[in-house]
Amino acid sequence: MTIPFELPAEDRALSPYTGYTRAHWEAVADGLLGAAWRWATPQGALLDLPGRPSGSGVRSDGLEGYARTFLAAGFRVAGADGKDPHGWLERYAQGLTAGTLTPGRDDAESWPLILDHHVQGQPMVESASVALGLMLTRPWLWDRLDGDVQDRAEKWLRGAINHTPAPNNWYLFPFMVASFLESAGRGDAATARAMERALDLMETWYRGDGWYADGDGRAFDHYNGWALHLYPMLHAHLAGDAALAERFGPRLREHLEGFSLMFGGDGAPLHYGRSLSYRFAASAAVGIGAVTGRTPLSPGASRRLISGNLRYFLDRGALTIDGLLSLGWHGPHDATLQHYSGPASPYWASKGFVALLAGEDHPLWTATEEAAPSEGPDRVLALPAPGLLLQSTRADGIVRLHNHGSDHVRPHEGEFADQADAHYGRQAYSTHTGPTSLTNVADNHLSVEVGGVASVRRRIHPLGAGHEDGWGWAASWHRPVFVSGPPMVPGLRVESVTVARGRHELRVHRVVGAPHGARVTLTGWATDALRSELAGVYGWGERDTVRAPQGTAFEPWVRVPRLSAEAEGTAVFVALASLSAEEQSLEGVVAEVARADGSLTVRWADGHVTVVGFEPLTVQGAGGSS
Repeated sequence: MTIPFELPAEDRALSPYTGYTRAHWEAVADGLLGAAWRWATPQGALLDLPGRPSGSGVRSDGLEGYARTFLAAGFRVAGADGKDPHGWLERYAQGLTAGTLTPGRDDAESWPLILDHHVQGQPMVESASVALGLMLTRPWLWDRLDGDVQDRAEKWLRGAINHTPAPNNWYLFPFMVASFLESAGRGDAATARAMERALDLMETWYRGDGWYADGDGRAFDHYNGWALHLYPMLHAHLAGDAALAERFGPRLREHLEGFSLMFGGDGAPLHYGRSLSYRFAASAAVGIGAVTGRTPLSPGASRRLISGNLRYFLDRGALTIDGLLSLGWHGPHDATLQHYSGPASPYWASKGFVALLAGEDHPLWTATEEAAPSEGPDRVLALPAPGLLLQSTRADGIVRLHNHGSDHVRPHEGEFADQADAHYGRQAYSTHTGPTSLTNVADNHLSVEVGGVASVRRRIHPLGAGHEDGWGWAASWHRPVFVSGPPMVPGLRVESVTVARGRHELRVHRVVGAPHGARVTLTGWATDALRSELAGVYGWGERDTVRAPQGTAFEPWVRVPRLSAEAEGTAVFVALASLSAEEQSLEGVVAEVARADGSLTVRWADGHVTVVGFEPLTVQGAGGSS
């Protein structure tokens, strides 16, 4: 795809994998900023980018355009020690002056007020970007503002501290506002409380393996990297808070041990979770890890990941002909979006530019690029705390995530099928495929059909995860819920186990309490460009392929393999699945499946044996080649 602004020549000696250098990152930041500022209001307080409005309305969307692009400008200028050849900061200073003059007023420039999250909350999100931009550029922007403008800006920002955030990563927005105000000598008891409250909540959300839940439930997704790790580490770095760095730094390092495997050989991040239109913000955790030194990755591997991630989207049409980031994944894609997505929402991708805080002499930019983790030997990695299982294959660069722990259902919420979420409810996601839309057949899904109505997977209860040399497993259970008829069938539950070996996925499901006349279906990977195979090896009957004409974020039209069978009472079903760039049959991969004494024994053709016990759930493996 043609990039609508000029980039430097590639440097394949320094960057043999991507060709990108630090100069490319600066050029992309400047290109994105130049394109977005063509849509600014006369005084620059709002950037009203073209496109469908978000649920928060066009004025909030305009503030979003200002705030999120300010992040890119802040990282760009701070990383260059204040050098601002394009005069970005002058524009943002003028916009700040105009936007805070009469907040809440319905005119061409005024910013919306910051209220509680359920009333008018989106400006609270943007206040964190404004505060972080001001903190990054304080010597060159804030310190040069007139005192009355500073006072007005502080008053507007304090709306974030004085109102209630959403019960998740939103508590880090007043945290960043308070961090800036304290750095500017405007802290008080309220800012101290806002920071303490956020940090206390972070402790309750930390689940281990370097992963935070995004709130009190079990939502584990990209918000770990571009919010939950990023904001505390940025505060610690910019404020020189050594104690906080020692508290959060080891968690970031541990997070990157697993998260660094979540990028494909082509640079793509895993396509799962919400807010995916933020695209290369997915590399923010890798960037802040390199900037702070809190990373297990070498500088060359870190740059391989961040530059590969940036280039992945630039090469695949993420920019419109006007140079704007579109709402979608590669290009525009409605099914990827949430109701809160507006024309400027994708500019949270600016968080990827945190890497520019590493100066031009930093090893992140001077070391030779090295292979990404997914470009090494085939790996299987279990993350028990979030209930995830990662599986990568070097031959095709595909990374798969088997989801047995992330559901985005809050503890106080009921399980309603009409709230099904394709970005959390599916059992597997990858760097090369996306989930099908809710209007098409669901991919990677075990469905129980009762009275002709198919079930939905909502709340996920993890049962464990682990890995050994060459293989790994993860397991969970859920109660099937239905759009019509009974919301739940009494006693009905599904236990699911995924065992990953090489490119193969053994999918074991035990259905308990199925009523007379019930049926079960299992689907595989949704794609037309790659090889998606699904074979029943125990319990399954019919096998066919169904179409998903709305496609995915990767392809406009896809096929989905499917198995089906009747079920009553307790029944066990075993299938093999694979996603590959090459045609490879599943025939003969499993030699035998035997069920006895509450367990299931699978003998692979290469001699490996997998034993799954159900009461309690256990998974063991031995023998064979890995």
